[in-house]
Amino acid sequence: MTTKPETHYARSGDVNIAYQVVGEGPRDLVLVPGWVSNVEVFWEEPSMARFLQRLASFSRLILFDKRGTGLSDRVLATVMFTDIVDATRKTVELGDRRWRDLLDSHHALVREQLARFRGREIDTAGDGFLAAFDGPARAVRAAAAVADAVRALGLEIRAGLHTGECEVMWVKLGGIAVHVGARIAALAKAGEVLVSSTVKDLVAGSGLRFEYRGTYALKGVLGEWHLFAAGKDTSP
Repeated sequence: MTTKPETHYARSGDVNIAYQVVGEGPRDLVLVPGWVSNVEVFWEEPSMARFLQRLASFSRLILFDKRGTGLSDRVLATVMFTDIVDATRKTVELGDRRWRDLLDSHHALVREQLARFRGREIDTAGDGFLAAFDGPARAVRAAAAVADAVRALGLEIRAGLHTGECEVMWVKLGGIAVHVGARIAALAKAGEVLVSSTVKDLVAGSGLRFEYRGTYALKGVLGEWHLFAAGKDTSP
């Protein structure tokens, strides 16, 4: 098994960036990762470890995890959960094959809107999506666009959104913010985009409108949460 190099941390603004330095070659070679990385997990995959050792054989190889990824500090994101209303009933009505075809069309429409609003698909389970955005206003508009788009398929979705710090766990997101988003989505009505007060406050001045839906206790999450339904977008 390959011995992992020591991981160090460098302060960058208000976060700590994890990095490793491998090799003693005459030139520095910086390996820039994608959106998701983990400098220690890299060495657990044999083919990746061999690749890194090869690079380090002729250079001083510098690896790092981007802000909010891997071993670096967490990332601030707006998480969006969506799922299809009455999915079980529709599966029974349509049968497995027709439902699978409908689900494929639904997934294509959701991904189209994620691309349009620069969202990142984090996970897909059955008829549900988890996506992340670096801007809360885009997340709200994406959720509303998904709800509108899937109506052409005879479907209604519910959506829940929350903004908070998330733990990046390889290709997934975790942490309290993700749990909050999931609980909010479970409370949304058919066709509704339900958001936390955090999201509502962050998009002030964006032209988005909201209707107060009340105060709720979210299962497994401390405190009371003020929830709002996204209304008409009055931005130019």
